[in-house]
Amino acid sequence: MRSRILATALAAALGATVAGCGGDGSGGKDTAPLDAGTKVSITVGCMPAKSQAAQRKEWLEDVAAFQKLHPNITVVGKDAFPCIDPNTFQAKLAGGQMEDVYYVYFTDVRGIIANGQAADITPYIGQSKQYPSVDPAVEKVFKDGGKVYGLPRQNYSMGLFYNRTLFKKAGLDPDRPPTTWAEVREDAKKISALGGGTVGYAEFSAKNQGGWHFATSIYSQGGDMVTADGRKTAFNGPQGKAVLQNLKDMRWTDDSMGSKQLLVDADVQRMMAAGKLGMYLGAPDNATALVDQFKGRYDDYGMAPIPGSAGTLMGGDGYLFSPKASPEKIKAGLMWLDYYALTPGQGQLNYARAAKDGRPVGIPQPKLFGQNATGEKDRQLRADAANLPVANFKPYEDAYARVPGKLEPPQAQQLYTILDSVVQAVLTRRDANIDQLLADAQKKADAALARSGN
Repeated sequence: MRSRILATALAAALGATVAGCGGDGSGGKDTAPLDAGTKVSITVGCMPAKSQAAQRKEWLEDVAAFQKLHPNITVVGKDAFPCIDPNTFQAKLAGGQMEDVYYVYFTDVRGIIANGQAADITPYIGQSKQYPSVDPAVEKVFKDGGKVYGLPRQNYSMGLFYNRTLFKKAGLDPDRPPTTWAEVREDAKKISALGGGTVGYAEFSAKNQGGWHFATSIYSQGGDMVTADGRKTAFNGPQGKAVLQNLKDMRWTDDSMGSKQLLVDADVQRMMAAGKLGMYLGAPDNATALVDQFKGRYDDYGMAPIPGSAGTLMGGDGYLFSPKASPEKIKAGLMWLDYYALTPGQGQLNYARAAKDGRPVGIPQPKLFGQNATGEKDRQLRADAANLPVANFKPYEDAYARVPGKLEPPQAQQLYTILDSVVQAVLTRRDANIDQLLADAQKKADAALARSGN
């Protein structure tokens, strides 16, 4: 959750920068494997911090195992928490101070590539044996003009997070969560009718998170935030109005959203962990946050696909390569990422080890692979090592492949700021005029896009 919120802030900061000069890895034709006699040292970003004891231990184990397989390659991890600081990332990019293999959010990849700050790794992509198995929707995040610039590490897509215990108390089947917004509305009424301060459905509406969730909801309705060329807004239409009308109806007609509004992620998670909230939009890793930060129980939570399933907001992170990196460094970096990030049963996907180390296993995240043998192996290994109720996430996981994932829009943070006030108005004013709110927001957002040069 923290990474996704930081990502939207960073996306706003990424503007026009001085393009980095192309390194040896840009436009090369060398497809030969890395010579075992060639000594290579690579720096890699986002090594787990010391405060993440289990993850740090596993990283060091992976580096040692990888270097035993490839004694000619030295992996030098660079740790920081968080892995990206929006206040310094832009300057480091512009100054060419990034690691050979550096960490990025999905939302920033396009701008970085456009500014010439990432190496074209297409000639060397064969070094990654698992690359052909990567989910095409995830793969395309790191491609531009047919060229490949990076590999994924983590990914997520938004769905409906719900409280199975409250579903049972309200007479609802927790194994059959709502699949449409109309069903969400009906179920929210039944849950809120339990009384005792119980809220059926909650929505973020402050600190730009209201705009972020508006984007998620409009995607679920089949709409878009911006036009295909990114130059104009597209949210002032039937789908955007449907999102706001549904919130207004639940808030004022049904009284299923409670009276306390202007909520952010921590507020909503606290309500859910306390057993006072039925549903909200989130990604699978919300379960870990509820348990680790708010003392919830995995058995109480379930995950369903986004209502409507016409689309959902997707995000994640991965690695790009410095434009200064030599072909040897690029090849070594690809070999490391293939080992660490993309091979089921080892590296970050070593679920048995994670469970042994006391980390939660069984949440359907990341989902890096397509509908293929590698993806099936990853899913099976995760299920075999699971130490939490995997079945609670089955509705979400079963629908994952058929719900299109869409990235955040250009100038996401600015658009979210503008739409925050729209969502706030609908949730705090009974007489809020949806048409007028969207029209005003459209003017402001179109101006913001025009200033950005999209």
